[in-house]
Amino acid sequence: MSERILVVDDDAPIRRTFDEHLSEAGYEVRTAADAEEALELLVEFDPALVVTDIRMPGMSGLELLRRIRRVSDADVAVITAHEEMKTAMEAMQAGAYDYLVKPLDLTAIEHLVERCLRDRTLRRRMDHLTAEAAEGHDLKELVGRDPKMIEIYKLMGVLSRNRATVLITGETGTGKERIARGIHFNSPQAAEPFIAINCTALPEHLLESELFGHVKGAFTGAVQSRRGYFEMAGSGTLLLDEIGDAPREFQSKLLRALEEQEFFPVGSERPRRTRARVMAASQRPLPDLIREGRFREDLHFRLKVVEIHLPPLRERKGDIPLLAEHLLARIGRELHTRARGLTPEAMNRLTSYNWPGNVRELEHALTRAVVLCRGGVLDAEHLPFSGAKPLQAPDGSPRPQGDTLAAIEAAHVQRILDRTGGVKRRTAQTLGISRTRLDRLIERHSLKIP
Repeated sequence: MSERILVVDDDAPIRRTFDEHLSEAGYEVRTAADAEEALELLVEFDPALVVTDIRMPGMSGLELLRRIRRVSDADVAVITAHEEMKTAMEAMQAGAYDYLVKPLDLTAIEHLVERCLRDRTLRRRMDHLTAEAAEGHDLKELVGRDPKMIEIYKLMGVLSRNRATVLITGETGTGKERIARGIHFNSPQAAEPFIAINCTALPEHLLESELFGHVKGAFTGAVQSRRGYFEMAGSGTLLLDEIGDAPREFQSKLLRALEEQEFFPVGSERPRRTRARVMAASQRPLPDLIREGRFREDLHFRLKVVEIHLPPLRERKGDIPLLAEHLLARIGRELHTRARGLTPEAMNRLTSYNWPGNVRELEHALTRAVVLCRGGVLDAEHLPFSGAKPLQAPDGSPRPQGDTLAAIEAAHVQRILDRTGGVKRRTAQTLGISRTRLDRLIERHSLKIP
């Protein structure tokens, strides 16, 4: 479901500009001509963000902001003219997220909306850093009796008592983030934030700003100074996932932050200190990237104070029955249903499959089986890799040739490319990824641009 945005302005062309631009960007947009109409829509529409003009007939945008703050958790951005900067400051003091200055710039609008919704997601994540949020990260709850996993659990116990930098490696779907969370939530800093950042999900020009923050005026759209994730993490943990895809220039600045415990926000001449513990994860072997000249060897050494390598599921098939039982219990809770177990034929199929997508693929397969199973007992016919003829997707396109995550990913991205006529911007927005990552997926899977 796309994020909802409510635009409030008595100027019809401005409402139309917001509606067209943000709808094209993939957001669900509603507009109101005055504050009274906006308050009526607030309950019905339940927006994540309200963008309102300050000067309107009847109730002002400032009063609307105060009313919204009392009845809703929606963020509010205000539109102001240059001569109203004092009023804009009053709005910020009253709890506005940010402000836009007329004449409106479409790029600035897009940057503000993206930034607000990212911060909103992060804020919600931080709000759940309680005992309830940490539930499920108990080291006792980790599943697996394979000797390799037992050694990893022991190491996690040691690492939860110190703040050493950790590098977690392993194939996609092996549970690298879960290991990092387990270490964090069993440490003395469990009440501090845990922030996971996927280095492939952010465009290269935004990665530094997102992690280190920026000062007002550092670049187009930087209408206000903003803290980065290093600062937001406080004394908690920052997990840099897919670190192998980080740009070389950013790697140099990350190395300094790790060695000096300080960083420079974009556009600032004054460094800021960081107390965050850094963990990194990669599914790609970093030594290979070093040989190719794509990753700094000194950064590799600095990240690899302690390395945890997660074995693929095919190398610990003895854990599959335990994992299946554990995952079925969780899936049953999430789907509000009860899976009574698996038949011997189904278990044999699970243990004979090589699981290229590892534990994540196993969980997806079991979720599908639970949905298809009506009697509560999962049989072999409910599993997706039965060798049956591929079915068609609801839109008539063929299902992926194979049940690996890579095949499913390639088919889905190709389907969206076809749907958007090969327009990469719209494709990336639909998929919820950056253009840079979309280009990598197109290259990796040799996809066709219509």
